[in-house]
Amino acid sequence: MINFETQQAIAFVTLSRKDKQNALNFVMFKQLTSVIKKIKKDPTIRAVVIQGDGENFCAGLDVAAVMKSPINIAKLLFKWLPGNCNLAQQVVLGWQSLSVPVFAVVQGNCFGGGLQIAIGADYRIVHPDAKLAIMEARWGLCPDMGANVVLPGLLKHDDAMWLASHADPISADKALQLGLITEINADPKQRCLAMINTLLARSPDTLAAIKRVTQQSFNTPRRQILAKETISQIRLLINSNTKKAIAKAKGADNIEYQNSKRW
Repeated sequence: MINFETQQAIAFVTLSRKDKQNALNFVMFKQLTSVIKKIKKDPTIRAVVIQGDGENFCAGLDVAAVMKSPINIAKLLFKWLPGNCNLAQQVVLGWQSLSVPVFAVVQGNCFGGGLQIAIGADYRIVHPDAKLAIMEARWGLCPDMGANVVLPGLLKHDDAMWLASHADPISADKALQLGLITEINADPKQRCLAMINTLLARSPDTLAAIKRVTQQSFNTPRRQILAKETISQIRLLINSNTKKAIAKAKGADNIEYQNSKRW
């Protein structure tokens, strides 16, 4: 599940389902939002490190576990207003709401929702052998966890579309070339801690101001994007082609898609 500890003003948030490559279940979404709130209330925390337990960062959503309870799907997507964050979006954009720098230590597989969580961090330090992918299209779905708010500040328009559409893993080198990650390092955690050590020499108010000004300079129509993500995902969840995409992802042959609806 989610392990949380603080050491020397650094909060360490660990995705811990090693046997499932740290794939996300519903409880982990709830725990992540609680951890973000806890960090926000603690003025002694100067930086955050998000990491995966074991050899992988996160394999994405544990589809089988979440699909067992339709009510949990509704809870993930529910929001009072279209432009608000739902639970799935909070675990990505929640890191952006913190005034302290947030680092993602990425190794092994970083797929789907796992990559979107990493995108929510301010810095992504990645092992050279890591594989990264936005995989929702493989299941007939679209990325809907809020990463589309952040991606315009990282990728070109066509690169963002292609990454989300082909749904295949890319190498760390390719991710760096695209601008999706910050650095490649053979020891990403130690590199993160070295960067944090540099930042600890700066005023926390200065770092908070820089984060907010930088966010504003790359400002996107956040509420419209969040609304479009959720509405599009709901439409896809009830779309007959989504069932065909899931069957194809599970290995079914001779899948033929119906003509697209009007979008």
